[in-house]
Amino acid sequence: MKSLATWCVRHRRVVVLLWIAALVGMTLLSRTVGTAYSNSFSLPHTESTQALDLLQAAAPRQAGDQERIVIHTTDGTPVTDPAVQATVEAMMAKVEQLPHVSVVEGPYTPVGAHQISADKQTAFINVTFDVQGQNVTAAHAKTFVNTALTAQGLHLQVAVSGQVAEEADRQSFGGTGLGILLAALVLLLVFGSLFAMALPILSALASLGTAIGLIGVLSNSLKMPQFSATLVLLIGLGVGVDYALFIVTRHRQGLIAGNDVESSIVNAVNTSGRAVLFAGIIVCIALLGMFALGVSFLYGLAVAASIGVAFTMIAALTLLPALLSFIGPRVLSRKQKKNLAVNGPRVVGAGSKGFWPKWADIIQSGPIAPAIIGLVIIGIVAMPFFSLRLGNSDQGNDPTGTTTRQAYDLLSAGFGPGFNGPLQLVAAQSGSIDTATLDKLAAEVRTQPNVATVVPPVVLAPHDGQQVALINVYPDSSPQSSATTDLINHLRSATIPAVVAGTGVTVYVGGTTAIFADFAKVLSSKLPLFIGLVVCLSFILLAIVFRSLVIPLTAAVMNLLSIAAAFGILVAVFQWGWAGSVFQVNQTGPIEAFLPVMLFAILFGLSMDYEVFLITRIQEEYAKTGDNRTAVRNGLAATGKTITAAALIMILVFGAFILGGVRVIKEFGLGLAGGIAMDAVVIRMAVVPAVMILLGKSNWWFPKWLEWLPHVTVDPDAPTGATPDLPPAPTESEPVSV
Repeated sequence: MKSLATWCVRHRRVVVLLWIAALVGMTLLSRTVGTAYSNSFSLPHTESTQALDLLQAAAPRQAGDQERIVIHTTDGTPVTDPAVQATVEAMMAKVEQLPHVSVVEGPYTPVGAHQISADKQTAFINVTFDVQGQNVTAAHAKTFVNTALTAQGLHLQVAVSGQVAEEADRQSFGGTGLGILLAALVLLLVFGSLFAMALPILSALASLGTAIGLIGVLSNSLKMPQFSATLVLLIGLGVGVDYALFIVTRHRQGLIAGNDVESSIVNAVNTSGRAVLFAGIIVCIALLGMFALGVSFLYGLAVAASIGVAFTMIAALTLLPALLSFIGPRVLSRKQKKNLAVNGPRVVGAGSKGFWPKWADIIQSGPIAPAIIGLVIIGIVAMPFFSLRLGNSDQGNDPTGTTTRQAYDLLSAGFGPGFNGPLQLVAAQSGSIDTATLDKLAAEVRTQPNVATVVPPVVLAPHDGQQVALINVYPDSSPQSSATTDLINHLRSATIPAVVAGTGVTVYVGGTTAIFADFAKVLSSKLPLFIGLVVCLSFILLAIVFRSLVIPLTAAVMNLLSIAAAFGILVAVFQWGWAGSVFQVNQTGPIEAFLPVMLFAILFGLSMDYEVFLITRIQEEYAKTGDNRTAVRNGLAATGKTITAAALIMILVFGAFILGGVRVIKEFGLGLAGGIAMDAVVIRMAVVPAVMILLGKSNWWFPKWLEWLPHVTVDPDAPTGATPDLPPAPTESEPVSV
């Protein structure tokens, strides 16, 4: 680390030019090659995937994405009125000519009679594409929606629902500019210097710009969701500014202590930079742990997010030192420079003045009360977590002005919410399919609770010696409702087996709604494996670094508590609707199925950041004094302001993304902001130090039979174990007050 920092300082122009070249080059390459973000994913060995495979093989023209164009008369005129019908049919003729549109099924035929509402004022048109929705370009999606809207008139409302319509009506994620502004404001208040404020943001933006360009290029060979770049920006902005904050803080302390610019920067990278490196590695390990789930949809997210974190970490260790060497002492505030000139150099330590030293004294004198109060707060906030329901929020959660939300509301009012997400019963049989069994199955499904309408079976052309048929089922409940999931499970486990037993007919329940239900089920079943893997790996790393088994165990438990609190907040707001108007939650619904995995990986890694910075300082103090109580007190007093300032930046950056219009990004923003607040303020600043004081010297217990493990330390000058007879280690402390 010393060699790296020294080289970056002495070759600062080369380092800056290399980063500029990487940023410009990767951006141009991404624009030249183009991006291929896709929300597609596969769930092998699930019924919904088997149903889709059958349809794609037997009837590819009917196996693509299905959209609904909803028409509604606002003056009471029936949609069957000749003038209305002529307008709608003219629009349908235009839609039929669009690229990738294979089938258009209108309401004006005997087969489409069920597509007209009972009051005759609402109807819908089924439009089937020959590809899945994620494979329709944004330009084609907008053309499709605009063509459908040509039928709209004075008393005729038209809206479109479906994945293609969602792409055409994609909402701004928002929050980026506000997040940067808020982070800059906090840095300015902490540092009191424009240069010290600007450098962490410049470092983070340069690294994120390069990372997003690389991710865009990689999206052509690795499936990455469309919100990957936004998620990377959300995570990387908070993490990157935080990493730079710790290094700049240490550098300023070195200058105040009288060190020259180069030696101060080198020491900052060699001390705080090591903690940054270790913390960044843990975040990347947590993110890449998603590969253990075996779900291809998450591979791209894991790679994209880990690239963003890795680049911000590398920039903090290379670009930031180079920038710091350019501005020299100007990284200090005017007050600090004046004090340095008048009073001379001084060492900034834990001290006894200020809020955090006083708070550390309170924890030291009575650790039981803070520990209990903190755990009670976390427990209360985490309570809703036990009501967590995973699924996929439907388009009823879209902003009210979007065409997808309008279509959803019109369908719900005219037919029932279940018409927004029909189920597809895909049947197959060798030779000719048994139509009598299909008719019996349709009749039996029609009698089931929570079933609104069953469309008569449609027999498709034979394929590879078997014939396939399709039965569309419209539930009474919305696609995101738990009742719809219960219906899917009941059809699969009871209704269908009872009808087709011994007939040779195989039936799978598919469709978009069933796909997302299977997605939630698969992820839920693999979540314990993922959590166990990440916790075990981080436990091993912390045990190696701190030569302790109790500290990593405490860290793991506390991290799980903070993550439970984050999910408690999400459930309360998005699932229960508490404070929904504050966060612009249009409709309550389940938490996105993949969100727990992503949120756990990110929060676990970020929680470890604070744990590493706090415990490293405590370990230094313990090495000097051998007094666990004093070490915890001094470590908390020295790092409290730094950790809470870093957490505040993350909370503001993540919280700014709540302002975006996309529900999943809002969930990420609120979950990360809430989780960081609970972790940094309640757990790291109260519960962890209180528990460490109560545990005493047992914190540093490390059995001799594990001494064969490699010796790795975050502190460059620390010996290989934290025992009372160790020599003093370098100090690590908070930023100087403005």
